[in-house]
Amino acid sequence: MVGPFIYIFRFLHNLLDLKLFPLYPLLFLSAPHRVREKKQTQMERNPFVLLVFLIVSSMVAAPIHCKKQTQALGRFYERKMKGSSGIDKSGFKAVHYINKSRVHTQQGMKEKDRIKKLPGQPGVLFQQYGGYVTVDKAAGRALYYYFVEAYHSKESLPLLLWLNGGPGCSSLAYGAMEELGPFRVHSNGKTLYSNRYSWNHAANVLFLESPAGVGFSYSNTTSDYDNSGDSKTAVDNYVFLLNWLERFPEYRNRKFYIAGESYAGHYVPQLAHTILQHNKNANSTIINLKGILIGNAVINDETDVKGMYDYLASHALISDETANGIEKHCNFAPEDDSESSSECDAATDEAGQNIYYVDIYNIYAPLCHNSSLTIRPKEPSVANFDPCSDYYVYAYLNRVDVQEAMHANVTKLDHDWEPCSDIIRRWGDSPSTIIPLLQELMANGLRVWIFR
Repeated sequence: MVGPFIYIFRFLHNLLDLKLFPLYPLLFLSAPHRVREKKQTQMERNPFVLLVFLIVSSMVAAPIHCKKQTQALGRFYERKMKGSSGIDKSGFKAVHYINKSRVHTQQGMKEKDRIKKLPGQPGVLFQQYGGYVTVDKAAGRALYYYFVEAYHSKESLPLLLWLNGGPGCSSLAYGAMEELGPFRVHSNGKTLYSNRYSWNHAANVLFLESPAGVGFSYSNTTSDYDNSGDSKTAVDNYVFLLNWLERFPEYRNRKFYIAGESYAGHYVPQLAHTILQHNKNANSTIINLKGILIGNAVINDETDVKGMYDYLASHALISDETANGIEKHCNFAPEDDSESSSECDAATDEAGQNIYYVDIYNIYAPLCHNSSLTIRPKEPSVANFDPCSDYYVYAYLNRVDVQEAMHANVTKLDHDWEPCSDIIRRWGDSPSTIIPLLQELMANGLRVWIFR
């Protein structure tokens, strides 16, 4: 299980030598189009990803995702594919002008954000930071970040931004605490152990909870939660980067990469496009973007959803009759805005019931059967991932001492930190395909790697 991890290290270490990663054909595994939901606990989980090109080791070491994240994507697809959804599915429209008033002085903020030590943390030699960056002062909108510098050679290694998807799920929950971050949470929900496959062995890694309403990120203007969408997220992420680089000026000219998974298949290329456009408008390198990586990426609605059912059928998780019913009666084409037929609904409902107790992103993985925390930590293993880890992360990040150490929840939110947001109520725009953006990025010489 651990072996493939070496590929991501080789990749990150060799970023400077590689010209361009090809865009491999992608068969994305989305959540089912129509899955009958069960009552959720706070931290249900579903396993993570099949791989397209190479298995990224952090994903192998942590192959299981919280079911809430897959359900977030499943529910989103269900809404999006209804003719009455109101979601704009046309091509991504970047904002080509950012008012300079949204970039603020950051003097003294870096040192305020320094994390001396996380509760229960083992000793480490790298620096870590956490805090808020205001992206809209008038609205009181601020995004939370967690940043870990590289174990070694931090002055020369690239800067990498990690984004989780959902939409509405936390990069702190998954990327930082269960996949590629430096620590994992013990089963007691109180202490941490080291992830020897952390990506900050190869880069300085920045985790961002985005958009506002996700994790610790917030807005004092609650209507912001009704106006989320791809375009607004791209703008806020770009403004975040401008301000963050003011706060950490030593990274301003550093080679920069954006990575993410799932619905970040939208976020990552859209942010990359926005960076390219602003660099071109300014006729200078505002942000030194060199490439992107996206795993299990949502990039093309029609093939994403159809590919899911093809996978289920080819692995005997649904019957031939159900698969044939989906093939015959379901139309996932983006230009089809009509409501799905009763035959399609029946077939997809049947598929949902068949996979109800199966981790569809790792069908051979165990499930979490006891979500209770333990008094004494279980023997930890990065290679053999604990399927109940979501519960441990939830408990840890909702501790007052942890939030204080991380400089998080400074406004005392009226809700718990959650791995996926329950307060983002509407999503305004989500293009049916991201492929044109990927083609544009490659045409501009950026390295593009898509894996599953």
